Amino acid sequence: MPAVEQFARVHVVSDSPDDQLAVPAVLRYDPEADPHSVRIGLPGSHEWTFARQLLEQGLRAPTTSGDVHIWPCGRVQTVMEFHSAQGVAVVQFDASALIRFLRRTYTATPVPH
Repeated sequence: MPAVEQFARVHVVSDSPDDQLAVPAVLRYDPEADPHSVRIGLPGSHEWTFARQLLEQGLRAPTTSGDVHIWPCGRVQTVMEFHSAQGVAVVQFDASALIRFLRRTYTATPVPH
């Protein structure tokens, strides 16, 4: 089963509306390592692993699992909040990039029934 890797630009959400940085992120899915999880890598070698189902649910409604929070923001954006000992990172994705990534993961490994 092929691994899936997709690059996306995300906006880092900060206290200042004028200071939203666009940074590269990488979305990864390796069905051989774990068919139920996806990984998102942010600059600075921060990588978060969480359930593929959490990502799918977060596109439609606010959802949380452990240190990862995901919720839709309007019709075209999705926000992810990652908590760690170093603090909190909040990033905003174009929902279309996440949907495209999920579709590719389902092609690699369909959802179990």
